[in-house]
Amino acid sequence: MLAGCDAIGRSEAGRDVLFKAEAVHRSLQRLITDRHALAPEYSETQMSPRFRSNGTSRPGSEAYARLMAGNFADWRLTVNGLVQRPLSLSLANLRSLPQRVQITRHDCVEGWSAIGKWHGPQLSTVLRLAGLRDTARYLVFHCADTLIGRPYYESIDLIDAFHPQTILAWAMNNRTLPVAHGAPLRLRVERQLGYKHAKYIMAVEAVASLDGVYGGKGGLWEDAAGYEWYGGI
Repeated sequence: MLAGCDAIGRSEAGRDVLFKAEAVHRSLQRLITDRHALAPEYSETQMSPRFRSNGTSRPGSEAYARLMAGNFADWRLTVNGLVQRPLSLSLANLRSLPQRVQITRHDCVEGWSAIGKWHGPQLSTVLRLAGLRDTARYLVFHCADTLIGRPYYESIDLIDAFHPQTILAWAMNNRTLPVAHGAPLRLRVERQLGYKHAKYIMAVEAVASLDGVYGGKGGLWEDAAGYEWYGGI
């Protein structure tokens, strides 16, 4: 039976069925759950003594090394694509915005979890500054790291983008975000699995469709390993 399941996963027809089931999962979750329902939040006494880093622990490019050597003073977050006012924001700019602090559980697709504290502006605040165009449907996060020889990227739709717990985190556990956890900026999209929480963000691009963006499936692991695009929990 297990061999049969593996064969289904490798076949185009089987994978097509699985990806259609993902769309059903997303629709059902949003049908029975308030789109603004919050993921559980915890107290500081419940924070994990160790919070693993996963994936890239330090981007290997010379450009990132220069930014890190300068304590990210020259780093800028680009917000572009289908926006009315393209932005270039420094860490100081992001820190000057209204901030949200939340203690949440990170659930990795590999089966482990950890509770940590995150600080940063809501993504919705940044999007309102940029002014999304009516044709925008998704946000693509372009990152400084690479994995398996490919640029890391992820994407979410506007429902998750405007969720109150979706933030651009520049701090973790009451200190500046460590490099291993995505410095200078990472996404926290608390109702999704860990691979959706893009690290080392360099740009946020508003797009009408994910077709033609890298492999077209919405993220590096979605393109390369068949992970579901909607990693809702």
